[in-house]
Amino acid sequence: MSERPAQVGIVMGSDSDLEVMNSCLEMLQQLDIAHDVTVASAHRSPQRAQEYATTARERGLKVIIAAAGWAAHLPGMLAAYTTLPVIGVPISSSPIGGLDALYSMVQMPPGVPVATVGIDTGRNAAILAAQILALDDSRLATRLEKLKEEMCRSVDEQAARVAKGSGGGNE
Repeated sequence: MSERPAQVGIVMGSDSDLEVMNSCLEMLQQLDIAHDVTVASAHRSPQRAQEYATTARERGLKVIIAAAGWAAHLPGMLAAYTTLPVIGVPISSSPIGGLDALYSMVQMPPGVPVATVGIDTGRNAAILAAQILALDDSRLATRLEKLKEEMCRSVDEQAARVAKGSGGGNE
């Protein structure tokens, strides 16, 4: 049986970002989205990052998720070298808790957008990538609808537990 080509590429600035990005990987697996994962640094291995971005489309990727902390130029650098959507995940590894990474991703110059999720929210990056892919994939759209239904049920269950635990009282 042949392996499906990756549709989502995940690039981390360092292997220390993997801890945060595990939620992204788990969500992509849950949604049955083929993906690849690598490490490339905008500063320490710029040629590797450039090659990843410039060959992404020909390798079948449709979305790139880039995670980095500190100054976090990686998502912007990748976006400069590809026309694929790039989703940035700021990592809270710096002394200022990831704000530097967040700002460097959301404050891109005109013409080089990076869609950015919250600090340390790899799961949201996976869901956003899935929503982009689902524009042309009705089966994935159905899986996303089921995920949203599960989240709604979870909130309903929490509300019921809270109401029961508080006596469910009326004031």
